[in-house]
Amino acid sequence: MCRLFQHVLLCLAPVALTAADLHVGSGQTFGTVRAALAAATAGDTVIVHAGVYREGSLVVDKSVTLTGLDRPHLDGEGRHEVLTIAAPHVTVRGFDIAHSGNGTLTDVAGIKIANTHHAVIERNRVEDCSFGIYLSKSHDSVIRHNEVRGSQTRAESNGNGIHAWSCERIEISDNRVVTHRDGIYLEFATDSATTRNTVEDNLRYGLHFMFSHRNRYRENTFLRNGAGVAVMYSREVHMESNHFAHSWGAAAYGLLLKDMSDSRIVGNTFDHNSTAVTMQNSNRMVFERNEFRANGWALQVQSSCNDNAFTGNNFLGNSFDLATNGQLELNRFEGNYWDKAESYDLNRDGVADTPYRPVSLFAMLVERMPSSLLLLRSPLVHFLDRAERIIPSLTPDRLIDLKPAMRPLSL
Repeated sequence: MCRLFQHVLLCLAPVALTAADLHVGSGQTFGTVRAALAAATAGDTVIVHAGVYREGSLVVDKSVTLTGLDRPHLDGEGRHEVLTIAAPHVTVRGFDIAHSGNGTLTDVAGIKIANTHHAVIERNRVEDCSFGIYLSKSHDSVIRHNEVRGSQTRAESNGNGIHAWSCERIEISDNRVVTHRDGIYLEFATDSATTRNTVEDNLRYGLHFMFSHRNRYRENTFLRNGAGVAVMYSREVHMESNHFAHSWGAAAYGLLLKDMSDSRIVGNTFDHNSTAVTMQNSNRMVFERNEFRANGWALQVQSSCNDNAFTGNNFLGNSFDLATNGQLELNRFEGNYWDKAESYDLNRDGVADTPYRPVSLFAMLVERMPSSLLLLRSPLVHFLDRAERIIPSLTPDRLIDLKPAMRPLSL
């Protein structure tokens, strides 16, 4: 056994002994990043000192660590893809990367990770690039603690901030993504985690994913994105403790769920959105311990949605709690707090003694005649809704919370 251990150490020793630090910069061993990468071997660290490096498209095709000291600047001069990772086990940290070119037939990025694995991209600033950080057919990679900012002057050509296509087991955490087309975009990306990112002021969606199963989204903040967040054609997704806010507009949502299934939306906050959550053809979804506050519509649920459960949520200060184009009789609402509910609790168990119907008559009227929204908060609307609650005749009779909470729930 001892001889076997000694043999393993002898095999590993050459790798440890030959790993080197290659310094790049004024007065250093190498004057360009390209020259240092050409001279490097697997396991080396290329240390780039402060300065501006305009070297066209740089390709990392060896398993090395690329480290910036005092934030060196890699500049694509508006013509090039700045940095491409084409080898496994590459780390890039500490750079300012800016001014990529634009592509009509290909997606051009500040940092592209293509057909590889175990890349780590951390603590970089990527600015004024068509796509910020772009992953393609890669797996087991980490994107963390980066700031990715789109162009302010050529917004129409901005791609996505962090983009992952056909990837597995990707970690996207603690990044800030601003003023891109979509902040974070995932397509055919599975078994991945998106955590503690701040995504704001993007032109379209803060988060947009399709065909991306078994992913987790936790403790992210999505603010002032043009159309909010859209998630589509995916299953077994877990979204927990995220904040969706300030998405206003006729086609803007805190969260749009389209063709989703078998997923959980837990402990999130939706506030100040035109519509907090819109659901289309989504089934077996669980909504629990969420807070819907100060939205236009808290929920818009189409009749194509079935077998969904809404339990233990707070609905506070929304213009409309729920809108639907059907009966939603195959969905369950139970134990939610609705601030518009008027009831009593004789046995003081915290549960209202009368059920609550979250679809108001006026909400149904607005769905059919949007111009009637001008009557919002008028005495006539108050009278009609009160009459409908006393003697229900037009609102869905089976869409009901049988056990509404008397007080806001502690989430």
